Amino acid sequence: MPDATAQPPEFLEAVASLRAVRPRPELLVSALEAPPRLAPYTWAFSVEADAGRSPGEDLDEPDTSGRLILLHDPAGQEAWEGTFRLVCFVQARLDPEQLGDEMLPVVGWSWLTEALDHCGAEYVALGGTVTQTSSVRFGDIAGPRRDDDVELRASWTPTAPDLSRHAEAFCGLVASAAGLPPVGVLPLGHRTH
Repeated sequence: MPDATAQPPEFLEAVASLRAVRPRPELLVSALEAPPRLAPYTWAFSVEADAGRSPGEDLDEPDTSGRLILLHDPAGQEAWEGTFRLVCFVQARLDPEQLGDEMLPVVGWSWLTEALDHCGAEYVALGGTVTQTSSVRFGDIAGPRRDDDVELRASWTPTAPDLSRHAEAFCGLVASAAGLPPVGVLPLGHRTH
């Protein structure tokens, strides 16, 4: 009788391809415990970024954070159109001038689609939401008095078990949401003569 806890080879291959991601130095990547009830096999990692953070510096409260969850159901799920599904959540702080910008959801969604396309991460069944949130703290709750954020929630089905391009795209999404310049481009304030 086969071991019910043994992970399928295709799932292990997919996890290995996600673990192999080598993000830009401004991003902090950590393994996460994935929610166990979403699929028979799950794995996840988080990415944090702060445009003002130096590479190697710890982030107490990052300006931008995200998590990518891999779901695998060997039997497949009709809504997924496959046996794998990637689910992401990204939250980024907004600058005051961005509040109420009607184009922000469209721009936020383009961060994801452009990252996937730029990395050549092929997918089907892409869907999600982009939401602007505002929270005001009262009383003895620690933290800034007000937080204004944009949240992107999305899921898609990769078309192959090698997910390295999807991991790279997710890191690119977090970098865009954090306002980091493209790789190789220095902000004007950091140029040297």
